[in-house]
Amino acid sequence: MTYTVGQMAKMLGLAGSTLRYYDKEGLLPFVERSSGGIRMFREKDYEWLQIIECLKKAGMSIKDIKKYIVLLQQGDSTIQERLELFQHQRIAFQKYAKILRKRFSEGFLYIYISFYLFICG
Repeated sequence: MTYTVGQMAKMLGLAGSTLRYYDKEGLLPFVERSSGGIRMFREKDYEWLQIIECLKKAGMSIKDIKKYIVLLQQGDSTIQERLELFQHQRIAFQKYAKILRKRFSEGFLYIYISFYLFICG
């Protein structure tokens, strides 16, 4: 079964423009096109797009996601490079999470949450 940009976007909870942007940035080299140039998504594309969204939520840049895709396409000779890419991302994510924890614990949200928890008993 094939899906249009709109159908796939709806399945993922994204805007169609997001999928077109991903394609423009080279994140969707696996997506087939019809003879008229229309993107035709398949189930395997849905799974891959979920991975892309997960990487984005982990803070990975479009540039690094594209690098990962290129490395994947190059085969097993790039396994070490892919590992290093993810290790670098993990370190960056941990630093970001530490900053967020500090800001949250020192921020006004903490005060308001504490206040309402006290009121609610």
